[in-house]
Amino acid sequence: MSGTLILVRHGQSEWNLKNLFTGWRDPGLTEKGHEEAKSAGRKIKALGLKPNIAFTSVLSRANVTNDHILAELGLEGLQTIRHEALNERDYGDLSGLNKDDARAKWGEEQVHIWRRSYDVQPPGGESLKDTGARVWPYYLHTMQPHVLRGGTVLVSAHGNSLRALVMALDGLSGEEVVKMEIATGIPIVYSLNADSTVASKQILED
Repeated sequence: MSGTLILVRHGQSEWNLKNLFTGWRDPGLTEKGHEEAKSAGRKIKALGLKPNIAFTSVLSRANVTNDHILAELGLEGLQTIRHEALNERDYGDLSGLNKDDARAKWGEEQVHIWRRSYDVQPPGGESLKDTGARVWPYYLHTMQPHVLRGGTVLVSAHGNSLRALVMALDGLSGEEVVKMEIATGIPIVYSLNADSTVASKQILED
């Protein structure tokens, strides 16, 4: 056995609540989102896990989630590395739009393709494949080495950046990964073998 990787999607954001495409825009957490982040910290603590380094995106909803988790663990001063490689998928021209308004403008089928295809980009934005192209190298070169040295690594990020990571860890196809949902504030705990393969996976649901 090697180390542990903990993935947490940020708590509910103000734009999640309003059904808006968020992407690289930077809304804060709702009251529910703050509580989801704190709850994630308590669940991690209940397992007896103690991260020795944290990674997050440069967006505030992931940063605040990380801060809440570390506070619940009594690790407020833990080294945290912020990098845009872990940012949410960039939705381009859809960013800031209500999803129902986008359907009215471009049609239900086209918006569904943009949201749920693996390699189709929305106007001016990224596909999930594009998101993975920046997440995977960052994981392999910067995060995974800490796990393989026996560390416990906390990653507070976003639905699509984490979806790309889970795709690689679980060996999912493009068709499989777009059907997978990652809930806000629910930790996913991986134990990795020394050869970087997955030894076990646990989702800390309510």
